[in-house]
Amino acid sequence: MVLTPQRIGVVGAGMMGSEIALVFAMAGFDVRLNDAGPDRLDAALANLAKVLDKGAGRGLWPAEMVAPTLERIRPTTELADFADRDFVIEAVFEDEAVKAEVFRRLDAVCTADCLLASNTSSISITVLSSALPPGRRPRFLGTHFFSPVSRMKLVEVIPGLDTASDAVEQAIAACTAAGKTAIRVKDVAGFAVNRLLHAFLIEAMRLAEEGVATPADLDAACRLGLGHPIGPFEMMDLVSNSLVLQVQEVMADAYGDRFRPPPLLKQMVKAGYDGRRAGRGWHVAKGGVG
Repeated sequence: MVLTPQRIGVVGAGMMGSEIALVFAMAGFDVRLNDAGPDRLDAALANLAKVLDKGAGRGLWPAEMVAPTLERIRPTTELADFADRDFVIEAVFEDEAVKAEVFRRLDAVCTADCLLASNTSSISITVLSSALPPGRRPRFLGTHFFSPVSRMKLVEVIPGLDTASDAVEQAIAACTAAGKTAIRVKDVAGFAVNRLLHAFLIEAMRLAEEGVATPADLDAACRLGLGHPIGPFEMMDLVSNSLVLQVQEVMADAYGDRFRPPPLLKQMVKAGYDGRRAGRGWHVAKGGVG
């Protein structure tokens, strides 16, 4: 019988981290959410309250669960408060050095049995595990959630070279208990979904560069012709063009020209057209090329 971790910790209270905390809290888990500043934590909890209220208004869950869910998410600025956690998921900036430092700090705090996971979308899990001592690596793996986590059902569970099979089973059990469908994926650059997704995004941007169709029309084509819930340019505005560029640069290093970021994307990022959070991107109000 696989023991499901019950006490969850999440490092990083951005859009991804806060919603990872949310889905576990909605499933009844005891959750601690960490970030460096109390202002970021306050903002994250305020945004989660809006997500819960909006979902209740749409009938996605009962209104009575909103308050108890928020009460199960306890904010903290101290990683020392993770000493009692069973499963800690890192969801900080997509930078190998930043993530490695988080795991070095968690190693000094968490119990030997605690599962440690990264929500990285592109960095090798085996490479990240090198920040930890050899004895910790069997309890380290990747859990790649998808945005928005409160709505997207998939989690890629990625073992590194040293990850123990029971750690994979426990991570899958925890994600399943949180209402997700977990698939096991080999530790390769971009994993599975991002290799599919970014080949698609790159071709969409090439079509825009070549003037075949506008970003707005290409989004409509994908929604109405392919049945996608969101178009490629809408998606890039949502997750940020800078993150898209980062991931494609990682995959281009691994696989070569087939994942080379298009010049148009580099121009957009350099000019500050980063998407929803920047207030301008492919579509949003302060500018855009669609």
